[in-house]
Amino acid sequence: MNVKKFVAASSRDAWRHVREALGDDAVILSNRTTDEGVEILAMAGDDMTTLATPAVAVARGASPRSQPAAAAPKPAAAAATARVWRNRGGAQVAGAGDVAARGQQTGAVDEAVSAYGEVMNEIRLMRGALESQLAEISWDHTQKRDPHKAGVMREMLAAGFSASLSRLMTEHLPPNSNEAEGLAWIKSVLARNLLTMSNENELLEQGGVYALVGPTGVGKTTTTAKLAARCVMRHGANKLALITTDGYRIGGYEQLRIYGKILGVMVHAVKDEADLRIALDELKGKHTVLIDTVGVGQRDQMVAEQVAMLAGAGPQVKRLLCLNATVTGSTLNEVVGAYKGDGLAGCIITKLDEAATIGNVIDIVIRQKLNLYYIANGQRVPEDLHIANKLYLADRAFKQKRETEPFEFQDEELPLVVGPAARAVNDQTLREVIIG
Repeated sequence: MNVKKFVAASSRDAWRHVREALGDDAVILSNRTTDEGVEILAMAGDDMTTLATPAVAVARGASPRSQPAAAAPKPAAAAATARVWRNRGGAQVAGAGDVAARGQQTGAVDEAVSAYGEVMNEIRLMRGALESQLAEISWDHTQKRDPHKAGVMREMLAAGFSASLSRLMTEHLPPNSNEAEGLAWIKSVLARNLLTMSNENELLEQGGVYALVGPTGVGKTTTTAKLAARCVMRHGANKLALITTDGYRIGGYEQLRIYGKILGVMVHAVKDEADLRIALDELKGKHTVLIDTVGVGQRDQMVAEQVAMLAGAGPQVKRLLCLNATVTGSTLNEVVGAYKGDGLAGCIITKLDEAATIGNVIDIVIRQKLNLYYIANGQRVPEDLHIANKLYLADRAFKQKRETEPFEFQDEELPLVVGPAARAVNDQTLREVIIG
């Protein structure tokens, strides 16, 4: 085993050295404090795989003598393998040599591989626990050394941002900044990472076919009516067409038909992809076509069917995902994953006026790289629909009036939140966040 020792002044520095030398898959074997500082013994994740490889080859019937000398297991590796392959289910699988001596016993290889897999899984779990503990220790030291970071972290969590994004940004705060300066920097970074329309002409002047999608109750029909009203005011009723695929919800078609009657626009109902193709072909002379879709929960199989129907109707159909600002970040992440399909043209944040915090939805828009078109903050048509302003949203996230005091974290609780987020900051969705 190629075990390496790392010594540093703090746990954070020692763990950084481990990751730089051995990568993210490094396995921590021990961690202790010495006179020289914090000492960590670790090995590369690939080295763990080599422990059982020679033994598995022998267990499958290969003669130990037929293996090249270089492939012979080292004593330490053989001993480790023998400890891994223990008595399981009445089958005596003590080690590679015993298995070879007894011949190919039924199920012995499967038992051995299964045991090895279980041990590797236990090691991964132990690694995760150690990473969390090291992160907690590191953050505890950070709080004492840089108390303003704890204040910024607490503000981000209270605003609804995920622990992983909060930790990533807090760790990169400008040096020697106080809490107010840190928050100002955080807002600027959030705004820089939000993708928004530069102006409304990108949608209203360009026109096209837009389908509003999302779960039930997110406000698709009302948002469709708001967009329709803006299109009518810009180009006139004869340049707009409305389509609904909502044949499930009681009154769904009637609600959009009432809006259409007020605006002087005909509403077309379709039930499948063939109907939608025919309708779009008949309406190809319209400047803008808005499609109001049936609401489907993100875990429903109908989501995939709906995405396929819209994609099958032609590449001209652009999907806009409505994101409910009152929903938790983890649920919103599921929603985006379910509705993304082969790509979304953008999104619209709805129910902003009902949300106690909005960091959750801003977090998802940033990590999913969604183009934010509008924000909706009420039921009035068309007044309560606004072009997304990235600076306004970043600022409002921290000024939003919220009754969340019972749910806010105290300083002594922050390490417990930061610990589990240690590995989450390596999430692919956060790797492209622009910090500098």
